[in-house]
Amino acid sequence: MAGYQKAYVVSLPGSKERYGVAAASLQELLEKACKMLSLDSSVEPITLVLAEDGTIVEDEDYFLCIPPNTKFVVLTGNTKWAPTTLDGGIAWLAKDSMEVEDESVVDGADSARWKNLALQLKENLSNIILMSESELQILTEVSVDELAGVVGVSCEKVQSLQDTLQRVLDRREEERQSKQLLELYLKAVNKERTSEAETIELAEDEVDTGRNIQTHSDLNCKTLLSSHIIQILKEKDLPHLSLSNKELENVNEENTEALMMALGWNEEKIQVLKNSCHQELKRRDEQVQSLNSLTNLSHINKKPALKVANEKS
Repeated sequence: MAGYQKAYVVSLPGSKERYGVAAASLQELLEKACKMLSLDSSVEPITLVLAEDGTIVEDEDYFLCIPPNTKFVVLTGNTKWAPTTLDGGIAWLAKDSMEVEDESVVDGADSARWKNLALQLKENLSNIILMSESELQILTEVSVDELAGVVGVSCEKVQSLQDTLQRVLDRREEERQSKQLLELYLKAVNKERTSEAETIELAEDEVDTGRNIQTHSDLNCKTLLSSHIIQILKEKDLPHLSLSNKELENVNEENTEALMMALGWNEEKIQVLKNSCHQELKRRDEQVQSLNSLTNLSHINKKPALKVANEKS
């Protein structure tokens, strides 16, 4: 399964030609860079370094920490990195033009993404329910004129659509806050009922958890979820509200032991997560069915009205 892709820029040492590449992993970036620059990694070793300071990038985890739009230089064989100079050391004169080129590369990647999302809405407006929070946010930030051109409706309707998208985002945030308050209340109630027996039980759970972690590490399970999904699961209090339908399905289908290893959670917490994702999928599916039913009913009601109008004419 492909992970969350980010945009990067690659070039050869001393070359003015640079290429925009979207990749989700270090290996994918290397493969695409070799293809664009006509390099063969089977003939000579290929090394990726940061264009800024020549740092060699070989570790996958370090690569995932690198921000989008970072510039890389591709070194071949025994070639060493050196600060780039143009026209006898006056590279600073080309700085402004390079920055403009970088912006165009990034704008192209962003443009392709929001247009793809807009086409999904054009095909079926109920796809709003299936989108993640980040996807909804992207569509709310697109200019009204551009979005109207892709969706094929008036600017007034697009403005109304963006208002609807923002309300969906606000509603999900309200749901998250409400559930957080409820969880805090339940924790407070449970704390008041804490007893010696409960303390001993918690200690036993910690021992069992340690044994489970050891057992699962022996299994050497690895999750197939993207780093983007893992990050949301770790950082969000109610991650199921931030995931798209496809991402929710991926979490449900993921191996429990692999999730335990990736997130550092016990089995009970993983089951709660999967149940939340399942319930959110079910809720969104019911919303889509209701919206489609209303749409079909609207079309049916329009037909008799058209028939009467034709008879009068």
